[in-house]
Amino acid sequence: MAGFQPEDIAPDRDIKARIRLDVKGLAKPGRFFFGGKTTDRVAEEAREQQVTLLRNIPVQGIRIENIDVGMDIYTVLDDLNNQEVAYAPLILEVVADTVEDLVRFVAREDFRKIEVLSPAALTLHRYDLERLIFRIAEELKNYRAQLDRKYNVR
Repeated sequence: MAGFQPEDIAPDRDIKARIRLDVKGLAKPGRFFFGGKTTDRVAEEAREQQVTLLRNIPVQGIRIENIDVGMDIYTVLDDLNNQEVAYAPLILEVVADTVEDLVRFVAREDFRKIEVLSPAALTLHRYDLERLIFRIAEELKNYRAQLDRKYNVR
């Protein structure tokens, strides 16, 4: 394979990736005639909150190198609720110790895209693949539990 170097395939090398998250914002109706927030403003505030959390709370196995919030907020019509929804994109450049450390970002509801910047190729040993699949299963369980708590409030 032309272009691949042996160090690109080493399993112990860090993984550099660019991850796009689109933070959702729904309009908050105001009380009486004032105090309401637009969907754009709610999405912007939610994005700012996410950026603050990402900058201040360390994530094991992940080093955040850059957070880009320069993309414009966009709105779409949600067919289920017949309501306008705004999304505020942010792009994270991260360095992960392992592939399984990236799973917590791609299992998020606001995940949109991932681009692996380096290495060009990876090899996974059987045990690495087992740990990756186990990690994916854990994240799915956590996500289901979160949805259950959100929609089945007792």
